[in-house]
Amino acid sequence: MEANEVESQVLSKVHEEMQQRYIGFDDLAHGWEHIQRVYRMAVYIAEQENADIFIVGMAALMHDTGHLSTDTSLHHADLSISMAGELLASYGIPAATREAILHAIEAHSFSLGIESRTLEAQVVRDADRLDALGAIGIVRWAITGVVRRTGETQIYHPDDPFAEWHALDDRRYMLDHFFTKLLKLEGTITTPSGRALARERTALMVVYLDALRKELAM
Repeated sequence: MEANEVESQVLSKVHEEMQQRYIGFDDLAHGWEHIQRVYRMAVYIAEQENADIFIVGMAALMHDTGHLSTDTSLHHADLSISMAGELLASYGIPAATREAILHAIEAHSFSLGIESRTLEAQVVRDADRLDALGAIGIVRWAITGVVRRTGETQIYHPDDPFAEWHALDDRRYMLDHFFTKLLKLEGTITTPSGRALARERTALMVVYLDALRKELAM
């Protein structure tokens, strides 16, 4: 569902404002590049699935604004909802549309596990999860692992790199994150066009793990 002229103007302004907000933001895995990719992917899926592009686009642009906050007491999705709500109010977005955008932001989070009640929320969630898969997903996994590391963090379990028997702990062993989350994402993608992309990207990650297994066996 195409955005009308007014909606297109609002999307353009919010796109510009979000880009400005991310200047200097020091998180390569969740920075403006991530937002741009999720936005473009969300719009692509919305076009394939006949979802409302304005709702999808707005939610995609603002889904991670909580990462910009210094407040560590709340989940980033909750912070994103609060920050997005203020911005939407400033543009006078109708209540029903505003609620649909905020729901899509709320439901995108993997860890919160909130059910997507609308097609638009499914599209945004799929787009965000697709950015955790494939070649870019591997890059983001490595970046996030380094950012989250502690003095005890290792790239993989020294005796069980591919989690065949040890209890998974992706805080301690970076590679465990493939098994706690990344390889599970394909099964959570709900739109047909999103699932096709997820299969392709997950297959690439499996190839990467197979190559890593061969290298570690030498």
